Amino acid sequence: MGKDGKYIYCITETGQERNFGPIGIGQRGDEVLTIGCDDLSMVVSTCLTTVVSTNRENMLGHQKVIEKVMNEFDSVLPVRFGTVASSADEIRNLLDRRYREFKSALTDMDHKVELGVKGMWKNMSAVFDEVVEGDKGIKSLKQRISNDPTGNNTQAKIEIGKMVEHALKSKKEQEAQAVVDALRSTAFDHKLNKTIGDEMFINAAFLTSKGREKEFDNIMDDLSDEYRDRIKFMYAGPLPVFNFVNIVIYPEEWEK
Repeated sequence: MGKDGKYIYCITETGQERNFGPIGIGQRGDEVLTIGCDDLSMVVSTCLTTVVSTNRENMLGHQKVIEKVMNEFDSVLPVRFGTVASSADEIRNLLDRRYREFKSALTDMDHKVELGVKGMWKNMSAVFDEVVEGDKGIKSLKQRISNDPTGNNTQAKIEIGKMVEHALKSKKEQEAQAVVDALRSTAFDHKLNKTIGDEMFINAAFLTSKGREKEFDNIMDDLSDEYRDRIKFMYAGPLPVFNFVNIVIYPEEWEK
C-alpha cells in the first residue's frame, strides 16, 4: 500500500480547525479538514501520494469540496487540481513561505464568486444564411459557382468554406461581445473561454460580487427572454473562481 498524503483543494482565511465531512475525492470517504498556519489554512483530505487520476469524477469532487468551503467562507482560493503534499508540516511550511501572496489574493477575491455563461444558436441554418447575406464576397462567389455550367468549381467551394468559417468566427465574436456588454456593469472582470462547435458562440466566466448576483440573474433573464427564439443560454453559479485564481504549487516547493 502507498503512503498517505494530503490532497489540497483550496486556501481560505481561518486559523481554526474545521471539518467539512467525509467528502474527499477518491471514494474512500476521507474527511476534509483544514491545516493551518497563523490565520491561513489549506483545505485537504487524506489520499494516496500517487498521481490523482484526471477523470470527471475526481474533478467534480475537487470542485464540490471547494463549493462546500465557499458556503462558509467569504474568500476562497482554488488550488490546481491534483496537488498533493506528503505531510501536514509541508503544508504549514508552504503557507508560511507564501503567506503574503495568499493573503493578498484572498483580499482580492473577498466576497467574490464566478458565474459561467454559455450561449448557443438554436437555428444554425438561419445563422449561416445571415453570414452569407452579410458578406458580399461570399455572395458573389456563390453566384459565380451557380452560374458556372462546367461544374468545375471544387476550388471555389473550398474557398467559400474558408470564407464562411472566417465570417462565422467574426459573428461569434460580435454576438459574444453583445452579451459581455450587457453583463459588464455587474462584474469586476470576465474571461472568454474556448467555444465548442458551430452553435456555441460564447463560453464566458464573470467575476462578480456576492452582493450583485441577483442583478446578474436579472440581466440573464432579460437576455434569455429577448433572444428566446434565437439563443439558448446556459448559466451556472456561483462557482469557485477557477478562471481568475488558480494557485499552483510546484513539486520542488515541497522540498524546501
